[in-house]
Amino acid sequence: MTNHYAIISADTHAGGSHAQYRDYLESRYHEDFDAWRGRYRNPFKDLGDDRRLRNWDNEMRTRQQLQDGVVGEVIFPNTIPPFFPSFVLSAPQPKPEDYEHRLAGIRAHNRWLADFCAAYPAQRAGVGQIFFNDLDDTLEDAKWIAEHGLRGGLLLPNISPDSTWIEHHAYDPYWEPLWSFCEEAGIVVNIHGGTGVPDFGKVPAAPLLYIGEFHYYSQRPFLHLVLSGVLERHPHLELVMTEMGAWWLPSVLTRLDRSLERIRDTGQTGELRYGEDSILPLSATEYFRRNCWVAVSSPKAPDVEAMLELGLDRCMWGSDYPHDEGTAPFTREHLRQLFSGWSEADLRRFLAGEASEVYGFDLAALQPLVDQWGPAVDEISKPLIDLPEKPNEALVRGPIG
Repeated sequence: MTNHYAIISADTHAGGSHAQYRDYLESRYHEDFDAWRGRYRNPFKDLGDDRRLRNWDNEMRTRQQLQDGVVGEVIFPNTIPPFFPSFVLSAPQPKPEDYEHRLAGIRAHNRWLADFCAAYPAQRAGVGQIFFNDLDDTLEDAKWIAEHGLRGGLLLPNISPDSTWIEHHAYDPYWEPLWSFCEEAGIVVNIHGGTGVPDFGKVPAAPLLYIGEFHYYSQRPFLHLVLSGVLERHPHLELVMTEMGAWWLPSVLTRLDRSLERIRDTGQTGELRYGEDSILPLSATEYFRRNCWVAVSSPKAPDVEAMLELGLDRCMWGSDYPHDEGTAPFTREHLRQLFSGWSEADLRRFLAGEASEVYGFDLAALQPLVDQWGPAVDEISKPLIDLPEKPNEALVRGPIG
């Protein structure tokens, strides 16, 4: 340990270009892919200019991350895999008629991601993708993820209420073999914010409805895994909730704790009656503290307050790179603004300690990068007084110009 902080971002995003994805796609889908690609129109500005290169250009990405003080990253998907109808995180689960091609698309992404992480194995932990359409396919993909070095684990599909073609949700016993495999193989199960939101249709209020409700839909998988007994039956399953903040958790846990206690004591809440299958021996807070972590991206003051209540041994820091709403290229300023008063031990744990344990980063292997690029302890201890000049330009340009 030196006088520099190691920083591991538990939330970044990357993906291949369409040309790269074609190379990782089974050849029997190439003709269909070429036709799909010819119809594709990119709706995202940050995937339409040079900023898109941050997703797959090793030199650009590594240089920007290190200049921002980040020496390790957990990588979630970001670009558009083959045959996807929209952004990878917001796209609904595939319908039966689309499933074969969509499955080929995420498998191409997983192959690309394995190679992308292998280029910098000490610095990158990739999160693989699965679908919830078919148990055998899902187990096959989970095993592939485990066998090909994607130590970031898997991204849990968050089924939106309008995805009526998906028969089995995360709370369904149908998925017991998946939870058993993940527990036994030590595969981290990740939930990402902004997923599971229904299609509000083509109405003027749709964007505002999304902003107003996406927090609620993002939280549903956590409630499903707690209340269905998945975490009770699998005490060693590791669940990480990413880019969802932490502000909401204390009140949700308190509410659930009260309900579960009442059900244990009386078998009812109001006029509702519950059977033995609804009796959970632990509180929601106890399941959280045993099985769960939050990866808090670009934390705000309410998140900091909640993290201190939840316990720093359950919390990790995230930058959300390369998204414009993330901390890059102002991570040092961000840390000074919120964490200048924290003890060195607490900040080391939050910035890298927990992530290294959950996702298997070797801090000793990263130490040379920390010595060269990590922010100094004294620097972060100085409260932020002045904001950076022209921050919007830097967000677009990135730290390498």
